[in-house]
Amino acid sequence: MAASFMLPGFGSMVWEFGAGGPVMSRAQRLLDLIQALRRRRHAVPGAVLAAEIGVSMRTLYRDIGALREQGALIEGEAGVGYVLRPGFMLPPLMFSEDEIEALVLGSRWVSERADAPLGMAARNVLAKVGAVLPDDLKDRIERSGLLIGPAEAIPTGKVELQAIRQAIRAERKTRITYDDEGGERTERTIWPVGLAFNDRVRVLVAWCELRDGYRHFRADRITTLQITTERYARRRVALFKEWRGLRGIPEQ
Repeated sequence: MAASFMLPGFGSMVWEFGAGGPVMSRAQRLLDLIQALRRRRHAVPGAVLAAEIGVSMRTLYRDIGALREQGALIEGEAGVGYVLRPGFMLPPLMFSEDEIEALVLGSRWVSERADAPLGMAARNVLAKVGAVLPDDLKDRIERSGLLIGPAEAIPTGKVELQAIRQAIRAERKTRITYDDEGGERTERTIWPVGLAFNDRVRVLVAWCELRDGYRHFRADRITTLQITTERYARRRVALFKEWRGLRGIPEQ
């Protein structure tokens, strides 16, 4: 038994169903290869790509050639590695069942556990994705049985998380008033670099000028927040990478 749909640029997407389940089509392989390359910023060996996608080296070389013919800027060669340069646009979105469920579950988690503006954004993203999917895949979004269970209420504090996220995006120094665990109040100038959404609390990661080092601030204990016009002395991405290294936190 087979099911198919058209994928501009790659021809017809065909899934063959047998006793062992669906067999990957060439079009699906090409999409998987593009995604594997997009996840890397640096050249990745062909053997790594082949193992990840589940194809032979010969098939990998042939698929890379096919993508190049479609306009993908894939640089590199056998024995050196491959990297995808920016500028190549994928055809209309196609997702596997697991990817659809990940989108649904992630969107529902953000809707329930993040701040209101971010929750609304998550719902909008899911609606936009559903609008461009074929009807059968769109139905899987609507029929998903994955739910976010109830949890304890997260302390919100006096400062909106949207303001914290804005400070992070703008890479601006921020003045805060903070009450620590012992009730001591301090005024600080910080460089916000990250916001962690834990099960019971939201934690702002920042470089603190008062302490001359990275510090963690519970969002519900920040009583005032003012974003200044002054930029960080360093780029946020470099600060975030440095903090992850010091804490031994892998990339997500």
